[in-house]
Amino acid sequence: MNPKPLLAVQDLSISFKGKDGWQSVVHHISYTLYADEILGIVGESGSGKSVSSLAVMGLLPKEISKISSGCVLFEGNDISKLSTKAMRQLRGNDIGMIFQEPMSSLNPSLSCGYQVLEVLLTHTRLSEKEAKAEVISLFEKVKLPDPHALYGRYPHEISGGQKQRVMIAMAIACKPKLLIADEPTTALDVTVQNEIILLLKEIQRETGMSIIFISHDLSLVSEIADRVLVMYKGDIVEQGESKTVFHHPEHLYTKALISSRPSLDVRLKRLPTIHDYLNHEVPDEVFSAEARKNRQSVLYQNPPLLEVRNVEKEYFSAVGLFGKKHGFKAVNDVSFDLYEGETLGLVGESGCGKSTLGNVILQLDKATAGQVLYRGKDITKLDAAAIKALRREIQIIFQDPYSSLNPRIPVGKAIMEPMQVHGLYKNDRERKAKTIDILQRVGLGEEHFHRYPHEFSGGQRQRIGIARTIALHPKLIVCDESVSALDISVQAQVLNLLNELKENFGFTYIFISHDLAVVKYMSDQVLVMNKGRIEEIGDADAIYAHPQAAYTKRLINAIPKGN
Repeated sequence: MNPKPLLAVQDLSISFKGKDGWQSVVHHISYTLYADEILGIVGESGSGKSVSSLAVMGLLPKEISKISSGCVLFEGNDISKLSTKAMRQLRGNDIGMIFQEPMSSLNPSLSCGYQVLEVLLTHTRLSEKEAKAEVISLFEKVKLPDPHALYGRYPHEISGGQKQRVMIAMAIACKPKLLIADEPTTALDVTVQNEIILLLKEIQRETGMSIIFISHDLSLVSEIADRVLVMYKGDIVEQGESKTVFHHPEHLYTKALISSRPSLDVRLKRLPTIHDYLNHEVPDEVFSAEARKNRQSVLYQNPPLLEVRNVEKEYFSAVGLFGKKHGFKAVNDVSFDLYEGETLGLVGESGCGKSTLGNVILQLDKATAGQVLYRGKDITKLDAAAIKALRREIQIIFQDPYSSLNPRIPVGKAIMEPMQVHGLYKNDRERKAKTIDILQRVGLGEEHFHRYPHEFSGGQRQRIGIARTIALHPKLIVCDESVSALDISVQAQVLNLLNELKENFGFTYIFISHDLAVVKYMSDQVLVMNKGRIEEIGDADAIYAHPQAAYTKRLINAIPKGN
């Protein structure tokens, strides 16, 4: 490896302005990135990994943040002192960045091709014709289908994976020496995530540029990075060669990050969390295959709680005012049974129909054909009053708890609200007492009753969302990507909570996710969907050990295993 440093971050501290003055969020960190190298930076929300990369890019918000110590050397020059104009020039030519959410980074009113063209016209001397040819070439390099057609398409007309590829094309347009990729695959399906990782590695090999790859997932980073540094609460707690850090971690936090992610080989009764590691109380009790079999034999002796029979959901679109309608079956002839106390995992890539199926079961969307039988009764034929009553028994935990909570209502009242709607308990005093009890059951306390959603972390807000769902004592809960936006260790806490509540209350779950490792850990049975149809259904462990469908095999092979 070339020993010449491309980037050297030396004794860097970053502070943000708060109510009580300036507060340090990154503390005296130092690291080096060499030419032709991929460096992974791992850590959870609030660890300082994204903030420190924004400092490298010169993109820290001016009024509320500052570099309080240290410097950032790029090719030996301190770029932390550059003017805005000089930094903008450097960013366009020598340093590129891929952001986490391509939809919010791309301009919805401009075509994908034009947005990349703008970068080339701004930072190179190419004519418009030459620049357009270069954009087409870049689209081919990032393996976008039909580059000429995609040039004129708008961001909303292409998939999430394609949007991320457009962002990569934009970032590498001027052949930068350094590319910073900040959580570039977090919101993507496991197969698309795998494709993006392979693409970045291929581009890096071809161009020789250096990459800083930022993520909260250590197993994912270990598949792409030469070296890894681990951040925790603004400090670098560990750094070294990827294989060494992944297989022989030294710091407790690194060990917790690795162990908090569900294993594909061993099914623990309870996932370890960072709190467990820091308190030296790491759970290791295994949920054996025999114990699972015994538990399931009891579940399957009873009649199904839910029976889905030949369900279809078709959407129609028309081109123009009098255009011919075109049908699209988001769910196509789906049938399965779900038993009380069971967890059914529902997996598949974006657009496979899994969330649509969840909405049909919840009666948020009406089936075009087929039956949904709950306790033997076809709920697709219920009137509005009967559906309202059914809402108490069939509930949902949403993916984004922040957008599903009213920011102007304290969380205690938000939990009490469904109790009032369904006439539970005699009065508000009883409802408040019950709400405090529920808050405590999900790991919060009475002191949180009067606080507002913005005063909580992402993991705490998800606990509030769960509290609001269980307030009605439902029988069936649809968890729609309910842990996908959470950090690895917070995700472990929430998964443990869901399993604990299932044991205590006898809940039945439909667990929808694109994270196959999580689905395997949570599920008794797994249903794999592809293009609206069922590809495969069966015991979770059996499907992962011996997948029958080629599509299932492809999904499982794309799961990050770590090197």
